[in-house]
Amino acid sequence: MDQALVTQLGDELYEALAQRKTVTPLSSRHADITIEDGYHIQQRLIARRLEAGEKVVGKKIGVTSQAVMNMLGVGQPDFGWLLDGMVYNEGESIPMDGLIQPKAEGEIAFVLKRDLLGPGISNADVLAATAGVMACFEIVDSRIENWKIKIQDTVADNASCGVFVLGDRLVDPRDVDLSTCGMILEKNGEIVGTGAGAATMGSPVNAVAWLANTLGRLGIPLKAGEVILSGALAAMVPVVKGDNLRVTIGGIGGCSVRFV
Repeated sequence: MDQALVTQLGDELYEALAQRKTVTPLSSRHADITIEDGYHIQQRLIARRLEAGEKVVGKKIGVTSQAVMNMLGVGQPDFGWLLDGMVYNEGESIPMDGLIQPKAEGEIAFVLKRDLLGPGISNADVLAATAGVMACFEIVDSRIENWKIKIQDTVADNASCGVFVLGDRLVDPRDVDLSTCGMILEKNGEIVGTGAGAATMGSPVNAVAWLANTLGRLGIPLKAGEVILSGALAAMVPVVKGDNLRVTIGGIGGCSVRFV
C-alpha cells in the first residue's frame, strides 16, 4: 500500500474518531491490505492525535485469546497505543457521547518502573520491570461500522482502543499468581463475565513479554511509568448509558466505572 493511501486512511480514521462516526471496513475496500499496512495506518492515526496535543502514556495488547485469534484468522496478538486523552480514574463517569459503539473488557494493567526493550525480554524481566499490577477496564470502541472487523481493520484503528480505567490498588506482581487469579465482571449488579489470568496467552506476563519483544524489533521500548494493558480476561460486554460495571480480580483488587 503506497504512502498516500496510508495517509488517507489514517486521516479518515482520525476524522471518524473526532466526529464520533464509523467508516466502512478498510478490508472490504482494499482487498490486498496487510497487517503491516494496518500498522502503518495506525501510526498515521496516532500521529494525528499527537499533533492535536495528546501524549503517549502506554500501550495495549489485543487479540490475546485463542478464540479471538481464531475469529480473526490470525496466530498472534496485536497492539495499540494508550494516550492521555483515554484515561479515566477509578469510579469516574464516562460520557457516552465521547464513544461510538463501546464494549467493556476486564483486564490486568501493568505499571512499569523501568524500561523494557526487546528482543530477548523474558517473563522474569517483565516482573523485575513492573512496579505493580492493577485491575482495570479497557473500554474498546471501533470506528469500523458494526464491529465488522478483520485483523487489518482493528490494527489500523489502534487495536480498537477507546478509553481505559485503572483500579483502586497497585499490587506487587510477585505477590499474586497472575495465571490463576480469577476475575468477576459485574454489570448493574449481575455477573456477566468470569475469567482468569490464563485467558491472556497463558499469563498476562507472557503477553507483556510478547509486546516488549515485538516492539523491540521495531526499536520501540516500553518505558518506565507507562501503563500496559495486557488483554481481556473474558468476552467483551456491550455497554449503554446508565450502566454501572465493576471488575474484581483475586489478589489484585477491583475497578468500577459508570456510563452517563
